[in-house]
Amino acid sequence: MNESAFPYAYFDKQLNQTRTMYGMNLRDYFAAKAMQGSIAGTPHNVDIEPTELATWCYIMADRMLKARGE
Repeated sequence: MNESAFPYAYFDKQLNQTRTMYGMNLRDYFAAKAMQGSIAGTPHNVDIEPTELATWCYIMADRMLKARGE
């Protein structure tokens, strides 16, 4: 199951009901964090192919989800 990373509920006064906003999913959040860390730890003179980096980040995200039992 790929749950939302930042779900929250709020009361919609116009509809007079509670609604839920789901935001990005957890896989995308994990991939973004992996990319952030990878870019921050890479020397600026190293060329990285963006497609390869993105693929690696999603592999890491999938492994993080697997480690959580998902």
